[in-house]
Amino acid sequence: MLRIDPATIPMPKMHQYMLGSISPRPIAFASTIDADGNANLAPFSFFNAIGSNPPMIIFSPARSGRDNTTKHTLNNADAMKEVVINIVNYPIVQQMSLASSAYPQGVNEFVKAGLTPIASEIVKPFRVKESIVQMECKVRDIIRTGATGGAGNIIICEIVLMHIDESILDEAGKPDPYKMDLVARMGGEYYCRVIPESIFTLAQPKDGSALGVDQLPEYIRNSHILSGNNLGQLGVFNTVPSDEEVKAVAHLVRHLQSWDEIEQQAKILIDKHAAWEGYKLLMMKEYGLI
Repeated sequence: MLRIDPATIPMPKMHQYMLGSISPRPIAFASTIDADGNANLAPFSFFNAIGSNPPMIIFSPARSGRDNTTKHTLNNADAMKEVVINIVNYPIVQQMSLASSAYPQGVNEFVKAGLTPIASEIVKPFRVKESIVQMECKVRDIIRTGATGGAGNIIICEIVLMHIDESILDEAGKPDPYKMDLVARMGGEYYCRVIPESIFTLAQPKDGSALGVDQLPEYIRNSHILSGNNLGQLGVFNTVPSDEEVKAVAHLVRHLQSWDEIEQQAKILIDKHAAWEGYKLLMMKEYGLI
């Protein structure tokens, strides 16, 4: 593997390696105002949630790698201690990108990007009307990681009021990823879009009951047909197929000529999110049925 030592390469190159590798990243479309009431709007992809009680998020407007200046967003957040984080989806991605331009202090990016500012209820910065989720925040702390170009400035925010477009909610009242059309930042000029074909679910073994890959029979763990993902799909179960369950499906693969063919059939089932059915086929050897 390529070995990267941050101390021996130029900062811009390290920046490219990081952004290309830590990807995709959600985008914080941050709205602030300065002491004179001038609005500012800018996107940042060093952004995430860090807690829900209290509800906390962080984002980082890094110092410029070109001239070591600080972002207007950082200056405003530091001075006014308030910010609105607007979530970006595909219908506003081009306008978000336009707002990232390095306009001079005092230029209103809402106007430049053709977005609509609407009053917040608790904080002074405006919300982006076109955004599907808007979070009014109080700035609780700012951690400066350095004083040179490229250094991050971690703005820690508490959400004091959240606004969600009801059209993106599912029947249970939760945000529905199939309705949100979210986008995320990658390296360079690359972005990605969360389309239905890219969404999938994973079993969540949160209670510690999953048996784990180490408890699978050795011949399954050492399979040259099953992938690591396949083994993970089997290891998430908290029990194994019973002798009766395996016998009930054994006849389905009697026509196959080799164990490799049975493994291939099991892999097809696992890859189609029928892992338990694939598991049953794989356990035929364990129970002496093949």
